Amino acid sequence: MRVPGAIALSTLALAAVSPFVAAQAPVFRSGVDLVHMGVAVTGPKASLITDLTADDFEVYEDGRKQSIRYFATGAPTDASPPLHLGLLLDVSRSMADDIAFTRTAAIRFLNTLLDAVDITLVDFDSEVRVARYPQSDFARLVERIRQRKLADFTAMYDAIGIYLDGAAEQEGRKIVLLYTDGADTRSALRFSELMDLLKASDVTIYAIGVFSRQADRLMSEQRSVLTRITEATGGQAYFPQSVKELDKVYAQVVAEIRAQYTIGYESSNLKADGTWRKVEIKVNRKDSKVRTRQGYFAPLIKP
Repeated sequence: MRVPGAIALSTLALAAVSPFVAAQAPVFRSGVDLVHMGVAVTGPKASLITDLTADDFEVYEDGRKQSIRYFATGAPTDASPPLHLGLLLDVSRSMADDIAFTRTAAIRFLNTLLDAVDITLVDFDSEVRVARYPQSDFARLVERIRQRKLADFTAMYDAIGIYLDGAAEQEGRKIVLLYTDGADTRSALRFSELMDLLKASDVTIYAIGVFSRQADRLMSEQRSVLTRITEATGGQAYFPQSVKELDKVYAQVVAEIRAQYTIGYESSNLKADGTWRKVEIKVNRKDSKVRTRQGYFAPLIKP
């Protein structure tokens, strides 16, 4: 669907998000190709640590120490990598009672991150619709969020996969907020295929799941799905008891984004063999915990 004034992205065929993408390495370009990692560090009681420098970090790839070539904090500066935001919004019919509040909270969230160079909106029900807006076109983004009508079913996996496909061309930090109140009921993309795509991406996903109306068993399954999705990207899942807590949760997500460090290194393994590279990041700070992606796929160049 083409949206006036937006940088339009067509609704992609599902074949475009098949697992072959896993052979592509996520890199952040800054003079040379660098492996790009978003890193959040917490201390006691899960408090965010925001005063670290590059000297406080050590990066290991497959057990071998790497040299950090790029470092930035989450605070917006002239030296910061460009920030690209994604909002994946569930507009299935189960949202009917809460959609007005949900839309308003999402708009307030986006309005606190005005340093983002663009915002990609993916709204999904039985279908997935995508449009990318520059920050200067924020008013049209708000209009689109407010006007989308609700429909049946939830194609959440497809929505994430299609977003990842479009985000692969972007350089810099890619932060996604996913909001849903139900399980996936319509996607052609399987969960295992989605996890492969997530491992191949350099996107950080924060998810908000509001499952207060679900049965306990189903709620537990849905929480597990969102937790696995976000942990694969170095993000986090939040589960407020009701939509009335959304503003508070959004504030926590913004704090996470501002506290995230960007670390880039040039791998000492020059083989373009498409294999999985395990990455471990350590911090020289007592009682600290690192949250980041677990690795990446090397580029694949066939002889």
